[in-house]
Amino acid sequence: MKLLIVEDEVKTGNFLKQGLTESGFNVDLARTGGDGLHLALTQEGAYDLIILDIMLPGVDGWRLLETLRVSGHDMPVLFLTARDQVEDKVKGIELGADDYLVKPFAFAELLARIRMLLRRNRISAESTSLSIADLELDLIRRRVTRDGQRIDLTAKEFALMELLIRRQGEVLPRSLIASHVWDMNFDSDTNVIEVAIRRLRAKVDDPFDVKLIHTLRGMGYVLEVAV
Repeated sequence: MKLLIVEDEVKTGNFLKQGLTESGFNVDLARTGGDGLHLALTQEGAYDLIILDIMLPGVDGWRLLETLRVSGHDMPVLFLTARDQVEDKVKGIELGADDYLVKPFAFAELLARIRMLLRRNRISAESTSLSIADLELDLIRRRVTRDGQRIDLTAKEFALMELLIRRQGEVLPRSLIASHVWDMNFDSDTNVIEVAIRRLRAKVDDPFDVKLIHTLRGMGYVLEVAV
C-alpha cells in the first residue's frame, strides 16, 4: 500500500515516513502543499491514502483537499494537524476528509486509523463492482466489461446480469427472476424471461469462448464457469 505524507515540519515528516515505512507501507513525503498536490494529481491511482497537515507553505491543507475532491480523487485523506478546534474538524470533514487526528499524537493510534481507513476503502471498492471470470459489472457507472471489452446493456439487461452475478452458482427459477427484475407476478405463458436471457447471452456469452449463462431445463438459469 502506498501513502503520501504532506507535512512541512521536518522532524514530524521524517518520523512519520520512517515509522510507516517500518510498518510495511511505501511512503512518499512532500514538504509543501504545492508539491503534495502535484504528486496526488499527477500520479493517478498511485496513493491508497494521504496524510495531510493543514498549515502548509503555499497551498494549505484545506485547499489541497478541496482541489483533490473537485478533481474526482476519492482516496482516503486523514488530517494530522495541531489545529484542535471543533470548527476546524467540522470544516475538514465537510471538505471531504475521512478522519482528523490532532497533534501531538500516539503513533499506534495513527497506525490504527490508517489501517481502518484502508480496510473501509477496500470494502467500499469491492462493493461497487461484481465479477465472475473475465466479466465485471461496475455498479456505480452501470457498465459491463468482459475481457476488457465494453458491453452495452439496457437497464433491464443490466438488472438481470446483476441478479445472476450476485447469485452466481445458484439456480434461479424463472419466477424469481421475473419478480426481482420485472417486479411482476410470474405468468407461465409469457416468454419474457427466455427472450431476455437470449439477448443477454448474445452480448456477454456468444462473442466469447467461455460461456457463463447456463440453462437447466425445467429448473431455471445459473451463472457459473462450467468445469
